[in-house]
Order: sequence, then C-alpha cells, then structure tokens
Amino acid sequence: MTTIDRAVAATLPKIRGPLSAAVVDTLTGGRHDDFDLDAALDADPFGEDLQLALHVCYELHYQGFTGVDDGWEWDTRLLGFRAALERTFLDGLRGAVPGGDDVETLLDEMLIEPVDGEGVSHFLRDEGEWWHVEEFFAHRSIYHLKESDPHAWVIPRLRGRAKAALVAVEFDEFGGGRAEQAHSQLFADLLTGAGLSPGYLAYLDHVPACTLATVNMMSLFGLHRGLRGALVGHFASAEITTAPSARRMDEALRRLGGAAECRYFYTEHIEADAVHEQVLRHDVVGDLLEREPELAADVALGIQATDLLENRLTEHLLGAWSAGETSLLRPLHPLP
Repeated sequence: MTTIDRAVAATLPKIRGPLSAAVVDTLTGGRHDDFDLDAALDADPFGEDLQLALHVCYELHYQGFTGVDDGWEWDTRLLGFRAALERTFLDGLRGAVPGGDDVETLLDEMLIEPVDGEGVSHFLRDEGEWWHVEEFFAHRSIYHLKESDPHAWVIPRLRGRAKAALVAVEFDEFGGGRAEQAHSQLFADLLTGAGLSPGYLAYLDHVPACTLATVNMMSLFGLHRGLRGALVGHFASAEITTAPSARRMDEALRRLGGAAECRYFYTEHIEADAVHEQVLRHDVVGDLLEREPELAADVALGIQATDLLENRLTEHLLGAWSAGETSLLRPLHPLP
C-alpha cells in the first residue's frame, strides 16, 4: 500500500446513502463488486448520496484519503460506477440550464452588477454575523483548499494562446512560484485566522450536497477531455464574478473585525481576478473558440452550470440563515 501524507490526506467521510456506502465500504476493504449502476443512474443528480459518492471518487485523483491505497484511483470497477454517477450528474446539469451557444452574450451578462444584488456576499457585507461568516468559510473550504487544482486538468487539452494564457492565470493562482502565496495556502491561513480548522477537507462531513456539487462540477469537466470547453466556460465565469464578490467579502470582514489573514485572501483576489477575467475571456475563451468553434455550446454549458449551482448554494445559505438555522449538516457551534 502506498503511504499517504497524513498531514494532507483527509479521512473518509460518513456515508449518506447506498451509493456513498458502496464507495466508502469498497475503499475500506468491504464491498468490491456491489456497485448498483441502475441505482446510480436513477438517483437524484443533486442529492446528498450521489454528490458525496462522486466527491469521494474524485478525491482519489487529488490528495486521496488516509488508509486508502492509491491503486483505487484507476480501479476499473470503481471507475465504471463513477461513470454512472457522472452520467446522472451531467444529465441533471444539462437538463437544468437553458443551453445554446451564444458565449459572448453570456460573458457580457456576467459583467453587469445588479444595483440591488441579493447574494451571499451582499448579505454578509450588510447584515451577516460572525457565525454566518464561519459557516461560509466551512462551505468554501471544500474547494479553496484545493484551489485551481481542478482547472489544471484542462491544460494538456488546450493549444496555443489558450493554453499559454490559462497557464499564466494558474501560475498566479498557485502563488507565482511562492508556496506561501498559493491561494489554497492563503485560504488555510484564513481558516486559522478565523479560529477554524485549516485541515484539508476538515468540513466534508458538515457541508451539504449543494456545496459538493459546485466542486464536483469542476472535476467532472476537468477529468473529461470531451468537456474541456465546459471547464473553460466555468473558469471564465468564476474569474469574472470573483472580484466584485471578493470586494464585498473584504467589506464584510472589515465591518465584523475579521483577522488580517481573512481579509488578505479576498483583497488578493480583488486585484488578481480583475486581470484574470480579461485574460480568460479574450485569450483563453476567444482563442479556444477560434480553433474549435464547435465547442461554443460546451463553453456555454460551463458558464450556465456554474451559475445554476452557485444559485442553488446561495438559496440554501440565505434560506437557512433567514430562518435562523445552520446552513451546514451540523453547526460548527451552538447557534446564538
């Protein structure tokens, strides 16, 4: 068995149903052939069980889990089951978005900031309390502690200017060659500054399916060459919308007295992503569609799916908080 760095790898999560049980039990030496493909194909594409099962499968391509042999990454039976889970998730995404191939209009729409915005960063800036911020950090830790890793999968699938420009953006995301400035490390510093655990996937058992889906989407698009256009669309969407929300988060943390490490994560994104949005739009998306115009519908899918899943997460967070309830499967602390 390959040794895994225990300081990095997470422990396997608690199961949330038969699909995640089949995956977790297999990885711990239990089941080996009990993968119900029909159940995977019939599952709720956005449900707790499917999203957790998919997240565990994908994590084998990242840092892995403590005590789980690295050989499971390419086990054909597990990959077959993952393929069924992915088909259900992808079909769910395609069925829930408008579709089309007008990428320019979609990108233009993202640049328009509504005057009366009602998103999570607006709420935290204007009226959120510290426990809301802590929960938000826990949700985002699932992605930000591996920030930009899912996007790296698309690099060998691009050519020319699109590849060079995307690598330039990724170089910034990974700290420009300085480990302490990598955005994943900055988020770990943020968690420490907020009094939370900076451990990799420390809050996996806390976050609901709507959080896992936002990260699973990146891995789904990144691990399939046929979805390279969707990954580029997602990355462009993320970079274009980050700077305004990061500015509001900095304002929220300033109002609530957040630590300097917490604010620095967002101020770094305000500056970096304002540049990245232009690079992604013109040099990455533009060059990709010049070379492969047939990928326009996939780029649109990436943009629309990102918006769909972020809206689902926003609705969940604001719905729970407006009711005075935790947005997590279990609260970090007793609620005030």
